[in-house]
Amino acid sequence: MKVINALKQKSEFAILLIIIVLCIVITIVNPAFLRVDNIFNFLRSNSVYGIMAFGMLPVLITGGIDLSVASTICLCAVLQGYYLQASAPGDSVIVVFLICIGAGAAVGVINGLLITKLKIPPIVATLGTQTITLASVLFISKGKWMSDLSTHYKAFGDFKIFNIPTETVPTGIYTQILLLIAVGIVTWFILKNTLIGRGIYAVGGNLQSAQRVGYKVDRILIFTYVFSGIMAGLSSIGSVSIMNSVDPNGFKGYEMTVIAIVVIGGASLSGGIGTVLGTSLGIILMAVIKNGLIMMHVSGYWQQAIMGGIILFTIALDAISQARERDRAIKVDVEE
Repeated sequence: MKVINALKQKSEFAILLIIIVLCIVITIVNPAFLRVDNIFNFLRSNSVYGIMAFGMLPVLITGGIDLSVASTICLCAVLQGYYLQASAPGDSVIVVFLICIGAGAAVGVINGLLITKLKIPPIVATLGTQTITLASVLFISKGKWMSDLSTHYKAFGDFKIFNIPTETVPTGIYTQILLLIAVGIVTWFILKNTLIGRGIYAVGGNLQSAQRVGYKVDRILIFTYVFSGIMAGLSSIGSVSIMNSVDPNGFKGYEMTVIAIVVIGGASLSGGIGTVLGTSLGIILMAVIKNGLIMMHVSGYWQQAIMGGIILFTIALDAISQARERDRAIKVDVEE
């Protein structure tokens, strides 16, 4: 009973309830929703958003925002495509990881320096980075689809543990899900058990106070944007290893979906708030909604409209919550 009461006090409990209710409703409409292969498949396909969401979480906690993640995943995906086309069949998964981590980190460093050294607001800096990066990638690649990249890399993407037989094809915990879990654990460890993790919350709570107590704010901010860039790079590995192809035009709008996932999970655009547990539930909730719309045979056009509405509703709700907090703070100041 104490455990249940403790859970009810957490904001994540409401998200968990929504997930359960949605699963029940979708299953009533289409019982195939709860098939084992469907569950693993939609977790696998949404792992790309999930990995990016774990990268976005520290940025939002500091009170920043990273709109460049869509262009970063596009850049890393195209670089993968070129490498795999040039090196097959001698491609190396380790080299792919190094390429994506390096490219993602480079974009993150640029964002961090623009924000900390030139004092450009995060929304402006990352929007500028996104526009330049995306335009450059599309110009170089000419927006051409790259397909059938590497059978070796496809095998890496199709690898799974706990091979579970189903009515169609065997399923299990795929490479992309394992990567998502690993990224989640790393993010949790950084935020919960390191000095820089405490600094991230301190900066988001009150930047001036964080500076006064000795936190190196610039280094913390640069770290969060580098971390976000690296996660975008890793998410591109998830995307390309599933499809064994690259569509340079296929990543538009990813940044808004990722931000919505983190905000749904309890983080605030004003900073200082956010947990890995909440973000994990946000990932699951968004995956359930996206797959549920497909399972209920909702038109693709309506799916986009509904997802757009969810994103808008989530961000508007956070804005209303921030406004109430400010009004409450002003009221307290006046009464004092």
